[in-house]
Amino acid sequence: MDVKIDESWKKRLKNEFEKSYFENLINFVKAEYQNGVCYPPGKLIFNAFDKCSFENTRVVILGQDPYHGPRQANGLSFSVNDGVTFPPSLINIFKELGDDLGIPFPKSGNLERWAEQGVLMLNSTLTVKASMAGSHQNKGWEQFTDAVIKCINDEKEGVVFMLWGKYAQDKGKIIDAKKHFVLKSKHPSPMSANFGGWFGNKHFSQANNYLRSKGMKEIEW
Repeated sequence: MDVKIDESWKKRLKNEFEKSYFENLINFVKAEYQNGVCYPPGKLIFNAFDKCSFENTRVVILGQDPYHGPRQANGLSFSVNDGVTFPPSLINIFKELGDDLGIPFPKSGNLERWAEQGVLMLNSTLTVKASMAGSHQNKGWEQFTDAVIKCINDEKEGVVFMLWGKYAQDKGKIIDAKKHFVLKSKHPSPMSANFGGWFGNKHFSQANNYLRSKGMKEIEW
């Protein structure tokens, strides 16, 4: 199957694209997009990979579903398009960023600026039906994104994995913590963050300290 995705990922995931589950997944996604409103826009489904090549990947931030409101999702986990009101989780991410590194609250919630520096902002499920969180779960996306994580784990070294919340941590169990730097905390959603375990995790400074210790360029968060 010919999938329009960055070439560095395409050559590593080509075997995945030929599997029957992936063909079934794509047929399901096409039907969903034809018969209703889904997010992100079709051309942005693989945006996380197009904005961050395999070679450039230094940090992975693992999310669950794309945002399911109008104009929000742009194919990057936790990111929203310019001009869109920041969702609560993103507000808490920016609050922690300010507390951790003293970075002023950003004017834009579009995190392409992170992706272009080597932050793979990967949702476990890459599509969703409008106003229906979780509607495209258990259709094959999780198997595909597991393969992506395994590819990074096996073929790279010294990648920072940020696993926020139980879902991300369970999905990240295949990551070799001796080979990579794994950061875990509560999820930034208000339901989780307000009960402790998100604020003060200092993941952003820890990531940069690790990258610097490995002779890599820090992320300009």
